[in-house]
Amino acid sequence: MSRPLQVVIVAGSGRRPSRTLGLLHAIAAQLGQHLVIRTEVVALSDLGGQLLSATELAQLPDPVRQKIAAIESADVLVAGSPVYRGSYSGLFKHLFDLVPQESLIGKPVLLAATGGSDRHALAIDHQLRPLFAFFQALTLPLGVYANALEFDNETIISPALQERIALTVQRALPVLRAVAATPVQAHVHV
Repeated sequence: MSRPLQVVIVAGSGRRPSRTLGLLHAIAAQLGQHLVIRTEVVALSDLGGQLLSATELAQLPDPVRQKIAAIESADVLVAGSPVYRGSYSGLFKHLFDLVPQESLIGKPVLLAATGGSDRHALAIDHQLRPLFAFFQALTLPLGVYANALEFDNETIISPALQERIALTVQRALPVLRAVAATPVQAHVHV
């Protein structure tokens, strides 16, 4: 018997509207067409000022610590960032600097990124995957990259992008179905 998956969306953009957040919501919606999910959003546009003064978890206000706890306890992360100068946002990196490194071991992570042009598409493989490899997370086979021309504000207007999202989710489903079939206690990391 499958259980609902706790999907935590981590949006690395420091502003709204955010194409990155729009992309991550679309990925979660596609996941929801195949699996029973509950979602929580960790949007850096909402947390930025509270994060910047902290260099360790204990310095964060309770609402931000609760968001980090949600990341730690998620069944699946859908994580994405806008790409600036060939890499994820500094705010995105700072958030993950505050996440305890053992808390993501084996956790499935579906990666996404947005950028002004397709020049930044390799940031998923060259920047995001190594970050999550440090945490020993399980990055799912495909990531989704989207450029600015594929959006109207946060709304996806590109059929090709919708197809890439669908393919990415299809490739992730075997892993995510296995997670959904696992009792909660069995995949909690100590």
